Amino acid sequence: MASLSQLVDSVVVTTFELDQPEIRVGRGGDNDIRIDEISVSGHHAVIEAVPNAYLEGTMDYYITDSNSTNGTFVNDIRISGRQRLNSNDLVRIGWNEFRFVDEDENAMEKTAYILD
Repeated sequence: MASLSQLVDSVVVTTFELDQPEIRVGRGGDNDIRIDEISVSGHHAVIEAVPNAYLEGTMDYYITDSNSTNGTFVNDIRISGRQRLNSNDLVRIGWNEFRFVDEDENAMEKTAYILD
């Protein structure tokens, strides 16, 4: 299962399991992952779990910024559309840093994605 671990000074302080097809992230109370911090928009980003087209039973994870004020970054690059997440990617939402971890990701899945 995949998760998003919030980091403070490179130390995990909170881990959120990505156990739904769509996870909404933001400051508003109606989000699945709520980050009560001024740099985070009310509805900041969405993480989607999508079945892999090549490997049955494997999920791919994508993050999309929801037109937030301070942006969503993957590995220090601001995303402008839907961005695929790979295990150990660093995700920044506002001023908050997270590590995406997918325990099920393997080398074969990465190869399948490259072939897409």
